[in-house]
Amino acid sequence: MSNQSFRVEHRYLELPDNFYTRVQPAPLSNPKMVCFNHDLAHQMGFRTDNEGDWTGVGAGAELLQGMDPVAMKYTGHQFGMYNPELGDGRGLLLWETVGPDDTRWDWHLKGAGTTPYSRFGDGRAVLRSTIREYLCSEAMHGLSIPTTRALFMISAKDPVRRESIETAAALMRVARSHIRFGHFEFAAYHEGPEALGTLVEHVISLHFPHLIELPEDQRHTRWFEEVVERTARLIADWQAVGFCHGVMNSDNMSIIGDTFDYGPYAFLDDFDAGYVCNHSDHEGRYAYNRQPQVGFTNCQMLANALLPVMDEDAVRAGLEHYESAYNVSVHSTTFCRPAEIRPTVTSHFPA
Repeated sequence: MSNQSFRVEHRYLELPDNFYTRVQPAPLSNPKMVCFNHDLAHQMGFRTDNEGDWTGVGAGAELLQGMDPVAMKYTGHQFGMYNPELGDGRGLLLWETVGPDDTRWDWHLKGAGTTPYSRFGDGRAVLRSTIREYLCSEAMHGLSIPTTRALFMISAKDPVRRESIETAAALMRVARSHIRFGHFEFAAYHEGPEALGTLVEHVISLHFPHLIELPEDQRHTRWFEEVVERTARLIADWQAVGFCHGVMNSDNMSIIGDTFDYGPYAFLDDFDAGYVCNHSDHEGRYAYNRQPQVGFTNCQMLANALLPVMDEDAVRAGLEHYESAYNVSVHSTTFCRPAEIRPTVTSHFPA
């Protein structure tokens, strides 16, 4: 690496120990660099004259000085059902950097091998889906839609079994934050109010610093409102370009409103309000025309998790920002969207 102008941090490690497990990446065999995003690297505060210098890092065979890889622990609702066993099953947070413009970047290596949260997975990524994520995340950025980014991608000789034998790959995904709604569900339902409050303050201090000086109740209330608004605007932006997210589980919802997880996804070629892009979504839960309502449902999941540290009336009021933020975004685009896909939202909490 040359002309480095970023600083290294590990702010995620300031959270309680149960939010992560230290894991060393499992090296891939005979790796090669597939592509490197030089424009993004420059934005992040460095440049490289030799892309190959990063191949070992992408393959999990090398760690730069200061890297301290961890697998994040979180939970979440998958297809409407709560799953307490979730976490980074094939990715590792290597470090966090702060660029010359003070933008924070998490460096997350996808395809780094098994972790304690892999369940029955092999911890690997394949070249086919890694290329899809690289291309789509950069396309979404080009469309001015908040998203994770792709710094570089490597392939390797290791065979990986999916429906057939495929080529192994790894992606260095970068984002301003990898914290999801599911982190708050984990804190609320397994760690207790103190850990939950710590997580809320952690996110505000790093990603909502304009709220820090407010009194605690106002700070939390305004923060939740902003999370709801960002989520609503994101989904309106998706629909404006015909994007369908195939797995809008709460563990795939970014707390800062970025597009997160390019697993099954698609862009509409022709308008089809009920289009389902995930062949495993047999009931069409995440169909194109259901995305606004699902976004709101995920905000409800987050709201429920926040009740131990926030007043219920404040949380209900925060949820009311969803519909207005979504509709304002709808009306600000030139994309004509039928009325029936706008969300019908109610602030409902289970007894």
